[in-house]
Formats: sequence, structure tokens, C-alpha cells
Amino acid sequence: MNGTRNEGVKRNNTVKVKFMVVSAMLGAVSVILMLFEFPLPFAPGFYKLDISEVPVLIGTFAMGPLAGAVTELIKILLNFVINGTTTGGVGEFANFLIGCSFCVPAGIIYQRMRTKKGACIALASGTVIMTVIGCVINAYILLPTYAAVFGMPIDSLIAMGSAVNPAIDGIWTFILLAVMPFNLLKGVIVSVILLLVYKKISPILHKKIG
Repeated sequence: MNGTRNEGVKRNNTVKVKFMVVSAMLGAVSVILMLFEFPLPFAPGFYKLDISEVPVLIGTFAMGPLAGAVTELIKILLNFVINGTTTGGVGEFANFLIGCSFCVPAGIIYQRMRTKKGACIALASGTVIMTVIGCVINAYILLPTYAAVFGMPIDSLIAMGSAVNPAIDGIWTFILLAVMPFNLLKGVIVSVILLLVYKKISPILHKKIG
């Protein structure tokens, strides 16, 4: 009886170790992908798109929403250690919340619908939730933080948006015409890439986890 229990404990510990190793590996890949970012024509230059959420979502689909949140956290922490911060950690915390608003809902849905259709629904839902949460966080956390850090009024940030799109004339037009399409486009691009690569990568991950 004790032997069976000990075997169960050892197996659980092994699974936890593999969980953390795979999450750390995917988090490291995410940090590398963060280096490859590019601006978008409809948003100010300080908004740059990258595909670092792809490894996070691979971990989410393979191991569940908790793995997605852990991988996102590892990505943020590694980037913090390597590149430092200009916002005292506020920007990193906000980006962690935005990333989790994408991967956690998508992971919860995919756990219940492990089909291609389920994956599409999960990713579409995650994209919408991330977009909404991203808009709120940008309006109330990120933009005020950037304004404080760079020593400029929010109106100056809005003016940077106006230079790209004259229709941007206030905080909420900035959110609707720059932040919202930015997050929607990011969600769509990340989702398409994930759908293309996940089936090829998932067997390798399941071998490592199992």
C-alpha cells in the first residue's frame, strides 16, 4: 500500500517538474520572439506587435490554462531580468494581465472542446477578451503610466496617435482606433500561427510531459 502511494507521489512530483521545465522552455522561446517586433501603420510607434504569445498558447493547449499563466509569467519575468523596466514593473504587470486574458480563457474553452472547431472558438474568444481587457488596461493603467514615466501629459501621447490617424482626438478614440485594432490583429495573427503549428508540435510536448 505504501509502495503504491510512494509511486503515486513520485509520479506527481515528476509531472510537476516536467510541467515547470516545459513552461520555462516555452517562456524562454517567447522572450526570444519578443525581440522580433514591428510597428503598425494605424498605431503610434511605441505599440509594436510580436508573436510571443504563440509559445504561451502552445503550452496552454498542451497542459491547460494554468500552464499558460505560468508560461506568461516566466516570459514577463525573463524579459524583466534581461531588458529591465522603465515603468517600475507596472507595464510588465499590465502586460501579464493582458496575456493571461488571452491564454486562460482560450485554455479553459479548449479543455472542454478538444477539436479544431473548439480550438477556433477558444482562440476567437481569447482574442475578444484580450481586446476588451487590453483596452481597459491601456486606458486606466498603461497610458497614464507611460505619461508619468516619460514626463509628458496624456495629451502628448494622444497627439502621437493623431499624427498617425487624424481621427484620434481623445483618450477613447485612441483606444478604439489604435489599441483595439492592435489587440485584435495580434490575436488573429497569433491564432492563425498556432493553428498552423500546434498539431506538429503537440506530440513532442506530450512526450516530454508524459
